[in-house]
Amino acid sequence: MTKQLTVKDEILIDATPSKVWEILTKPKYVAQWDELPEDYPNDDMTEGSRVVWELPDGGKSITTIIKAEVGKELIISLFVSKWEVQPNEGDVAYRYQLEEKGNKTLLKFEIGDFSLLSNGQMYYDASMEFAQNSKQVIKQLAEN
Repeated sequence: MTKQLTVKDEILIDATPSKVWEILTKPKYVAQWDELPEDYPNDDMTEGSRVVWELPDGGKSITTIIKAEVGKELIISLFVSKWEVQPNEGDVAYRYQLEEKGNKTLLKFEIGDFSLLSNGQMYYDASMEFAQNSKQVIKQLAEN
């Protein structure tokens, strides 16, 4: 059995779940804690929203929102055309869960599972760094 390579983290944010949801789904905020193409539309991201990146090697990296339960859960599937193994949609994903804690929000997230990929450790390590940085920016944006 392969070891799961899933980044798990959480952060308590002094803001309502609806405010945190805005930070996770409005492109003007998303662009501050994650990368978006320059020409990405300003419409709120919802189920079915996709971000397509053209990679230097000619491949594509595509994220697709496969679940958007407003104020509760956001799941974004990751697909990279050059992966040797093509996992099923959602097998490699960003999962954000929001839990109301009084007047605060506990934001939990999981990124992975990268064990399905031959260079999964590289994706896992990069996602650990992404999680550490993005959760602080999300917190800062939601609390201001």
